[in-house]
Amino acid sequence: MSESEKTLLKKQNKMGVVPIPRLLFSMSLPAIISMLIQSMYNVVDSIFVAHVGEEALTAVSLAFPIQILIISCFVGMGVGINSSIARRLGEGKKEAAANVAEHGFIIAVILSVALAIIGVLVSERFISLFTDNPLIISQGRDYLVIVTLFCFGSIITQAAFATLQGSGEMIKPMIGQIMGAVCNIILNPIMVFGLLGFPALGVTGSAIATVTGQIIGMIYMLVVVFKGKRNLLKLNFKVFHYRTEIIKDIIVVGLPAAVMQGLGSVMITGYNLILATFGMSAVAVFGVYFKLQSFIFMPIFGLGQGAMPIFGYNFGAKNEERFKQTLKVAIGAALGIMSIGTILFWVFSAQILIPFNASPEMTAIGIHCLRSISIAFPIAGISIMISVSFQAIGKAYVSMIASFIRQMIVLLPSSYILAKIGGLDLVWYGFIISEIVCIAYEIFMYQRFKHQIFETWKPLPVLS
Repeated sequence: MSESEKTLLKKQNKMGVVPIPRLLFSMSLPAIISMLIQSMYNVVDSIFVAHVGEEALTAVSLAFPIQILIISCFVGMGVGINSSIARRLGEGKKEAAANVAEHGFIIAVILSVALAIIGVLVSERFISLFTDNPLIISQGRDYLVIVTLFCFGSIITQAAFATLQGSGEMIKPMIGQIMGAVCNIILNPIMVFGLLGFPALGVTGSAIATVTGQIIGMIYMLVVVFKGKRNLLKLNFKVFHYRTEIIKDIIVVGLPAAVMQGLGSVMITGYNLILATFGMSAVAVFGVYFKLQSFIFMPIFGLGQGAMPIFGYNFGAKNEERFKQTLKVAIGAALGIMSIGTILFWVFSAQILIPFNASPEMTAIGIHCLRSISIAFPIAGISIMISVSFQAIGKAYVSMIASFIRQMIVLLPSSYILAKIGGLDLVWYGFIISEIVCIAYEIFMYQRFKHQIFETWKPLPVLS
């Protein structure tokens, strides 16, 4: 490469010129670490709460669908912000990208208020759908009221994450995740068991520790976004101009992603209703599974966060070759990670359950659950990467439809039928069936859009 090419390379955005494997690795690794740290939020509370009692663990498990609803809102918002920023940067519109970020923070505040109101109103009624045990109901209600009232910590943090990630900055979001998670890990045993002079608050203490960690992470991220000297995007609400089309753009891309995540809440609720017929131990096991699988899926979501701005930038720049190469490399990495996850869940299924103070009944159910569902992991990894590519090009509704097919059309009905045919042993295989149907649909749609979009592009020169 000549000196003039090297100089040009330095001036150009790295998402358009750096070799894809190295670029994806550099951008995904901080996000993967961040998401692994984030998974600690999901697991730490259950580990400590499990030692309070199985009722406490069941209460947290039953509360998880509402947490998924919160996550779905900020994930959808983040995807919309990330994709909109990356596409504008790919088009060379830096000021427009900054304006997108400013609108993103407004959406975050509105979401926080709405979810807080919903949480206060529905928490007790929601837990009561599954059990009439007064202890489980009261613990689940208290947990949900706290995490929804203070959900602004996680939602505003996500707006900051998306702002930085959309412009290619991945390290600072990772630091923010680590700060919040470390705080949560330290505070959880203190609040739950009453250490260092604090009262023993049980499930309530776990909720307080969780939201405290999120708020600390939020404070750090706000300082980084609005005070950072080296940020590519400079946000300034003093000169902010509201534009309805930007809100629409974020929602068009983000809403399908939010619905995809929100379907997870509906799915878990439906699955819990199916499992409740087999007893509360089955419900507790499913809650534990969802916390554990986050250690496998969160790195994939981190990989997707790293790939998203690369997809979006090169789509905006009409660079078909780099777009396709990103998808190929991302699928290969996802397949490798998920295959490792399947092996771990098969070989160490009994050991994985030990930290959750599982009873003999929970252990027996849990081993079969972990081994059965994990067979679908590699297929799910490929599916997630294809889904991210649709979100990045503004076709997020395709991902939403795929998620709806997987969870509503196939998973719940097939699991219900399998439960009726073979009981608790067969119910878990619905996950495998649903992933196969979902990926078949996504591959079909990708081939369709490849002809509609890519073949109309005129190739742009790429530095080698």
